[in-house]
Amino acid sequence: MPAFFVYESPMNPLLKKPYLKLLRSCILISISALFSTCSNPEEVTKPVLYEGALREAENITMYYTENNLMKVLLKAKKINEFQSGDQEFPEGIYIEFYDDLGKITSTLRANSAYYFKAENKWRGQGDVEVINIEKQQKLNTEELFWKPDTKKIFTDKFVTIKLENEILYGTGFDADQDLSNYTMKNPEGEFEVEN
Repeated sequence: MPAFFVYESPMNPLLKKPYLKLLRSCILISISALFSTCSNPEEVTKPVLYEGALREAENITMYYTENNLMKVLLKAKKINEFQSGDQEFPEGIYIEFYDDLGKITSTLRANSAYYFKAENKWRGQGDVEVINIEKQQKLNTEELFWKPDTKKIFTDKFVTIKLENEILYGTGFDADQDLSNYTMKNPEGEFEVEN
């Protein structure tokens, strides 16, 4: 800490009373300012936690296989991976599901997606679309969840399902990931589509 000394000397003009009072005031103000800036050590020592992405990648393709057979193909323009293992796909996601013979059974597309590692659950948002290729069925909703371990998709949001000759719609939906064996929780209507 800096120290201030005033030497006694008949030549020193600071020893005169008006200058001495001014000098003491300046010294006290300087010391109090110094201590006031250092009086809150919590602000200096408190660490800032980074909660952003640890890794980022662009134009990715991921494969999931079982017994040397491809089961899922995932494509995304961008992925952000966090310390928890969660993954964010802010620019959309495209997934293909395959059967035991290596044939594509269905596809899933969403404007954005998020993978929750602790729950092993995916969430697609925006314009979410699932297509069963063989049965020509198409589901649209604004939010859809997928559990890879149970191979199920589900939502509590409004859904529209286009079948070959009719359109079903309602709120809440559970199905296998290829749109087979589905249940609509609150159906709101059904009508025939003319070809």
